[in-house]
Amino acid sequence: MNPLASPTPPMPALLALADGTWHRGHSCGAPGTAFGEIVFNTSMAGYQEIATDPSYAGQVVCLTYPQQGNYGISPEASEAARPALSALVVADACRTPSHWRSRETLPSYLARHGVVAVEGVDTRAVTLAVRGGGAMAAGVSTEVLDPDELVALVRAQPPIAERDLVAAVSCDAPWTETPAAGCGRSVAAVDCGQKAGIVAGLAARGLTVHTLPWDATAADVLALGADGAFLSNGPGDPASVPGVVACARGLLGRVPAFGICLGHQVMALAAGARTVKLAYGHHGGNEPVMNLLTRTCEVTAQNHNYAVDFPSFGPLVPGESGGRTSHEADLRCWAERGVAPVALSPEVGRVRLTHVNLNDGTCEGVEYLDRRAFSLQYHPEGRPGPLDGAYGFDAFCALMAGDPDYLVHAVQGRCA
Repeated sequence: MNPLASPTPPMPALLALADGTWHRGHSCGAPGTAFGEIVFNTSMAGYQEIATDPSYAGQVVCLTYPQQGNYGISPEASEAARPALSALVVADACRTPSHWRSRETLPSYLARHGVVAVEGVDTRAVTLAVRGGGAMAAGVSTEVLDPDELVALVRAQPPIAERDLVAAVSCDAPWTETPAAGCGRSVAAVDCGQKAGIVAGLAARGLTVHTLPWDATAADVLALGADGAFLSNGPGDPASVPGVVACARGLLGRVPAFGICLGHQVMALAAGARTVKLAYGHHGGNEPVMNLLTRTCEVTAQNHNYAVDFPSFGPLVPGESGGRTSHEADLRCWAERGVAPVALSPEVGRVRLTHVNLNDGTCEGVEYLDRRAFSLQYHPEGRPGPLDGAYGFDAFCALMAGDPDYLVHAVQGRCA
């Protein structure tokens, strides 16, 4: 190679949003064109975990931290066998990573898995557009480089809620994770896009994890004779998976149950509540959440665009809600009062609000007091992110063991 020869110029790429804005950059992944709903993630690390999180299926992910890929790609960090996101947007993709576990660069990894990605974009401007206009359709292309043409193609895309995303990221057949040191209990997990870190978190507590595909019925779950049932995270609108909602409805009250993220939402739908779409969702590793039971604040890892509407469970029970009889839309009022309110659901009985997002006052966790079940909107396993909520796995173990104060004891480290 002639050392004086000019390097091969980078392949141009274009990002276009449904609001008509667009950004030129160059490719740092596979050639092609990809569409999805654009969201931004504020995590300062964990690009590999984000890229392989099945909950990002159907989404164009903009990472706000300036440089991505600086510590490379390692097999240990993946949350699934391959990336699930539609496309990736970054300011700068490092091609000279430094880490002893690194096996390849982020651009080569994305290219190998056919993920279209663009760098050289002002991710601050993209983030402001999403914060101002809400989550919207977007497209990234190395083929369509005319802004007007790509914007038109973006606007022609069907809404993400109309896409069957869960089926594409669930496992194809049942499988089992056996811990090195078991506790004698097992869990049946319904995989709607289950992260590897969640299975690891359950197995680390000595639980044998029997994972079933997303279309498993309540009868399928109960037939395993497990000590508890788990409903996993996953992509898209919870209302788009009525079968999973029906499964959750058949499990509530039959077996101790725990749900995370999408699992939290489908459990609420099964209990007769509603879910609402957030303006631009929660995506990152720094969301503050108040635990109403312990009055502690947790810094949490989150990835979702929908939230449970707590007032839709039913009327408040004044005697268990600090004497209050009226719901309020902003749930931060309960953090200020130091009360974990209880609503009365016609379908499942008493439902207690346990966790509240301190940024926007949305529901982050509930406890089904008459059904031996609870759920969390955020990710207790982190990956990437903090581990403030890791006690959620301990709480599940304590619930299966019959501890009536399982959530409080888990936080206090008093679970057996």
